[in-house]
Amino acid sequence: MKQRCAIARAYAVNPKILLMDEPFGALDALTRVQMQVQLLQTWAQERRTVMFITHDVDEAVYLANRVVVMAARPGRIHAVIDVDLPYPRTEDIRLTDEFAELRNTVWSAVYHQQPDELTT
Repeated sequence: MKQRCAIARAYAVNPKILLMDEPFGALDALTRVQMQVQLLQTWAQERRTVMFITHDVDEAVYLANRVVVMAARPGRIHAVIDVDLPYPRTEDIRLTDEFAELRNTVWSAVYHQQPDELTT
């Protein structure tokens, strides 16, 4: 409930860009999925730019239009991966071959760090 309230407060000030740093990280799995769905619904209505930081690859692919993978030490952009999954997104999309392929591409960018092959 605290996370929902914090997100509502952020939207209430009508920002042009909404910055969200691990907003669902401390939630249980079911609540996390519910919040992801709610965020997508709000985004569909408002169409504001959201920069969403997460360490959860599935969450990144499910929510994003574009995933930016950062490299550590020094912190820099390692790869940019376009997510061309259709909207509206539902839980069923997570079971598709397209989702699995994108998830694998992001995982590869995170763990194998070969930017020339993965940047699109």
